[in-house]
Amino acid sequence: MSENLVVLLNGEALIEYDRTKDLPEKQRQYLDRMDRQMDDGITLGDERIDNPDQQQRAQFVALTLVNALQQDNEAVIAAMNSYLAIRLPDLKQVKADIDQNSRRVMFDLIFDQEHKNQVKVSFNA
Repeated sequence: MSENLVVLLNGEALIEYDRTKDLPEKQRQYLDRMDRQMDDGITLGDERIDNPDQQQRAQFVALTLVNALQQDNEAVIAAMNSYLAIRLPDLKQVKADIDQNSRRVMFDLIFDQEHKNQVKVSFNA
């Protein structure tokens, strides 16, 4: 299990979830409710999935997380981030990119690479 889950949007690390801190029981119950709701099916893109598996659930939650980040919806951000961190203990990064022209969201769930702090350097010609 990785200790941290890092969420990156357009290359910028926005959230770091520390798995070493216990999640309060009320929040764990909320994650269980999320799972029960997803048991009834989810919509990914244009596709309705009646019995989503763990990967499809993770994709749905990651997409919801990215949308919440765009809207600065802190409650949804916290819930979706907690879900991914708790339900996918080996998940290390969520890398999302939003195409500014089409507003299309693309994301990767990274299980095999820890996020390393990077420093952006700009050079003037």
